Amino acid sequence: MTTNNDTHTTCDVLVVGGGPAGLAAALTLGRARKRVLLTDSGPRRNAAATHVYNFLTRDGTPPDEMRRVAREQLAHYPNVAVRDVGVRAIAGEKGAFTITLDDDRVIARRVILATGMIDEPIALEGFAALWGRSIFQCPYCHGWEAQGGRWGVLALHPEAPHTVPFATMLRGWSDDVTLYTHGTSIDGEPRARLEAAGVTIETTPIARLVDGPRGLSSIALEDGRSIACETLFAHPHQRQVEVVRSLALALDDDGMLKVDPMTKETSVPGIHAAGDLATRGQGAILAAAAGMQAAAAINMELTAALVSAGRSRESTR
Repeated sequence: MTTNNDTHTTCDVLVVGGGPAGLAAALTLGRARKRVLLTDSGPRRNAAATHVYNFLTRDGTPPDEMRRVAREQLAHYPNVAVRDVGVRAIAGEKGAFTITLDDDRVIARRVILATGMIDEPIALEGFAALWGRSIFQCPYCHGWEAQGGRWGVLALHPEAPHTVPFATMLRGWSDDVTLYTHGTSIDGEPRARLEAAGVTIETTPIARLVDGPRGLSSIALEDGRSIACETLFAHPHQRQVEVVRSLALALDDDGMLKVDPMTKETSVPGIHAAGDLATRGQGAILAAAAGMQAAAAINMELTAALVSAGRSRESTR
């Protein structure tokens, strides 16, 4: 990092967010000899999760431990700085972004957004308390530990294209899978496909989720019945964090940032995005891969600019 005459910090790339995507981006850029500032603040995206699964060499690692080790490794690179501060605003243009932090202003040539998403709890009694303990989004992340138990899928919009494939896929982990539509009917071909796959369909509205000694124990229905259930999968609505919303970046139909498949650049030139905020395919190892991909694209572009200007690589230190 350097400081100019106006006492503003300057860097090649500002990374916003210290989860897997942001940490991987900072590491990649640091090893490429770019000046990087990673900022991180607020709770983790999935703060309720106690372990990171399906991440090669880190399967089952507590999230805080993974972050600690990642920061420890970033400290090896003097051109990478990590600060626990929030980002209030991002302005400017490609090559000269001005970022207002909680306690400073930063000038950066490029920006990588790695802020994750905000999950909005579904308005069901017991949902918030069980989120991350017995209610999950991804079976690849949590399926092994709950295999063979009584599983449920909460599908508030069962007509969505992904509902049937997702519920059917869960049969690979459990022989007891029930699709709960919370009062919405599901008929025709979707019902036939679910029944053929051995997925039970329950359309009665849910009264509450029952929290037992080990987590979710059953689902109480409004007609008085109670169905045993130990693991529930749900995909609550997600929204972007405030600083991302303020940039008015292009979104897809699911509210995810639209990015170039290769460079991860958003609709604003020079601002890239990696991780959960740009895809419904959300997982720690996927986010880390996207972070590296965005960083590599930026490094290639910044290095090409240096070479064309006849500047030494030493200037990136």
